[in-house]
Amino acid sequence: MIARFKDLCLDATNPLALGAFWARMLDGDVADAGDDDTRVDPRSARSNAESIWVNKVPEPRVGKTRVHLDLRLADADPAALLADGARLVREPGGEASWWVLDDPEGNEFCAFPARDGTRPGPFELVVDSTDPAAQATWWAGVVGGTVEHEASTSSVAGAAGFPWEYWVFVGVAEPKTVKNRLHWDVDLVDPEPMALIAAGATLLREPLDEAHWWWVLADPEGNEFCAFAPRPTG
Repeated sequence: MIARFKDLCLDATNPLALGAFWARMLDGDVADAGDDDTRVDPRSARSNAESIWVNKVPEPRVGKTRVHLDLRLADADPAALLADGARLVREPGGEASWWVLDDPEGNEFCAFPARDGTRPGPFELVVDSTDPAAQATWWAGVVGGTVEHEASTSSVAGAAGFPWEYWVFVGVAEPKTVKNRLHWDVDLVDPEPMALIAAGATLLREPLDEAHWWWVLADPEGNEFCAFAPRPTG
């Protein structure tokens, strides 16, 4: 293990409105993160690992959503989510037992029916991948956990710091072509990301200054993520 999963970050042209939307979806609170950014903190388990940082960007979303959350509904259908501002993209049908919805800026997410013994809320982070087995294996090598393979998906369970049940990589034909609107951050074990780069990550940006002390990297399929070094204490 050379890093721990830290949290999620979501690009937004209007972080206040989008943060408020996701707070309604996740039954959370919105916090001012400074610089026009917001943060959504779930009330059920306050933790940076389960927060979503909503960051202001100038460009609107383009292209397919390649990273999304799966949510378990509290009810039999997503009527409450629709009343809170979600838009219905697709009803369940065929082998798909879930609804596809999107948020006010067009970011899709999936809503699964309520199930006995499970709590409502996010339970999977899902990433499109042209080689799910390789991606899941690579990320398990970075953050630990075990890899489970199925016909067209591979999942990581038990990754360090990961707050949900599974990190799922779903097979798709098309490669990544645009920046992901939703990305994840990791905390490094070492003070620099050399082990990550040696493992196959690509360095996209060095830390800029004291206020932007993290590295921006990409995994083997080009998914951007931020890596934070341990900060000195005392």
